[in-house]
Amino acid sequence: MRIGVRGVRLQADRGFTLIEVMVVMALIVVLASISLAVHANSQTRAREAVLKENLFRMRDAIDQYHADKNEYPPALEDLVTAKYLRAIPVDPFTNSASTWQTIMSEIDPANPAATPGVYDVKSGTDRTALDGTPYSEW
Repeated sequence: MRIGVRGVRLQADRGFTLIEVMVVMALIVVLASISLAVHANSQTRAREAVLKENLFRMRDAIDQYHADKNEYPPALEDLVTAKYLRAIPVDPFTNSASTWQTIMSEIDPANPAATPGVYDVKSGTDRTALDGTPYSEW
């Protein structure tokens, strides 16, 4: 606030200096970049949790199918047909239910006439998890 010659108050200066604006903008940029990094990391963690749950459910259905019918399902779709799953879940990293990689069982020496079926299932993505392991090895 400035005071004039006769003690009369003059109108105060208004506004911010360039330095003050630059400091505020720098703080906003730092906070925004931190929040974006945290958000991206949390999205990846959520997708990893969904992938683990989907793999667990499909593997459990394969085991139940094998326990009931004493053979592995010929394809994942047979788990749906036999009502062990409502639908083939979507791989959260490929956004498709058709990209699952199936591992076929080996021929049973006790029953060589039995056809091999789906023994295990893995993700069809080539991406790497936050812990450094490929999703296709889970």
